[in-house]
Amino acid sequence: MSRTPRGRSLPRSFYARDSRDLAPDLLNKLLVADQPDFPRVAVRLVEVEAYAGDEDPGSHAYRGETPRNRVMFGPPGHLYVYFTYGMHWCANVVCGHQGWASAVLLRGGAPVEGIDVMRARRSVARRDRDLASGPARLTQSLAITGAQNGVDLVRGPLRVLDDGVPPPPDPSISSRVGLSPGQGDEHRWRWFVRDDPNVSPGRPAGGK
Repeated sequence: MSRTPRGRSLPRSFYARDSRDLAPDLLNKLLVADQPDFPRVAVRLVEVEAYAGDEDPGSHAYRGETPRNRVMFGPPGHLYVYFTYGMHWCANVVCGHQGWASAVLLRGGAPVEGIDVMRARRSVARRDRDLASGPARLTQSLAITGAQNGVDLVRGPLRVLDDGVPPPPDPSISSRVGLSPGQGDEHRWRWFVRDDPNVSPGRPAGGK
């Protein structure tokens, strides 16, 4: 039986804007996985990065639509999941308007619910702060794989909820992690909750 989500499911209009406007507003929202045949787990988002489609060389959509990135070109409020380095899944919130591939990478979360389940999924984690402190750790803890690519975050088993905790008034800002020179590495489009221990270890120079 499906359980009643704690918090308010965000409407599609919340996602229908530029990734650089949406990203900081996702901080402190709950990412909840309540999937069939899996225990419910939830994290509070503490780190995100914005990607801006065809104006952003760091984006998968920079050179146009492909079978891999097609979800990014669809309606906002869906999940774009991709495989990287031959071993990791990463999850992104699709935003903007249909046809323009804007998205926000979910880089880190603070465990809130189902922590024992996350520990079992990430047995290598030595501390709870290591369960979702990075995009690959987050997807592993929430059992997000390519099977969830395209899931509707407004009506589906994976949702972003507002439980009344506001975004930080003064989040930390930096350039994004892992981009090569000339690939959008100069853009300060990464936001994270200041001093939160669940932020990923990769903190580029230039953050405030």
